[in-house]
Order: sequence, then C-alpha cells, then structure tokens
Amino acid sequence: MILTVLYEDNHLIAVKKLSGEIIQSDQTGDTTLAEKVKAYIKKKYKKPGEVFLGIIHRLDRPVGGVIIFARTSKALTRMNELFREKKIKKEYWAIVEEKPPLEEEQLINWLKKKSR
Repeated sequence: MILTVLYEDNHLIAVKKLSGEIIQSDQTGDTTLAEKVKAYIKKKYKKPGEVFLGIIHRLDRPVGGVIIFARTSKALTRMNELFREKKIKKEYWAIVEEKPPLEEEQLINWLKKKSR
C-alpha cells in the first residue's frame, strides 16, 4: 500500500491521489484511497475499532492531485460548509505537450464517461 501523507492533524488529513486511484468504492471493487487512509490511521494510532474518515471532496479516477479527508465528523461538517459557501478555491492544472498560444484562456467542453 503506497500512501503519501502531505498534511495531518487531529481534524484533517491530506494525501496525494495518484492517477488511476479511486476515492470511494464502485462496481470494480478496487481498493479505495479512503480505505488506504483508514488503514494508515488505524495502524499509526493503534485504533482498536472502526476509523472515522469523511470524504470532503473527490477527484475523478484518471486525475491525480491532493485529497483532503476529515478525521472527525465536526471537521467534515465544517469543511462541507466551506465548500458549499465557495470559501475554498480549487485549482486544476493540465500537462500539455506544447506551450499554448495564450498565457491564459478558458476551455469549455463536455466530458464523456468511458465505460470499462
């Protein structure tokens, strides 16, 4: 199990999500990033019972980036409120083969889910 913890305190844990990892369970049955984080917390803090972990936000499976999980229900409630009120800014970066002609631009397009 590879898990890169970027930040951790009593309320939140931020981890690196690799491209191809899934945040929460789906029909594939693949091990989720949430399950990996729970196992990490359980082992590190020697938790005897179930580990609480709240999913605050998601990234699509093909995308890599930073995911923040809540370690307490209070943190989950507060973080959900910050996202709902748009007080948290998300920034997306793309890796391209060539330098774009403009320094900044907006792309509007549709995504289609690729079935397995």
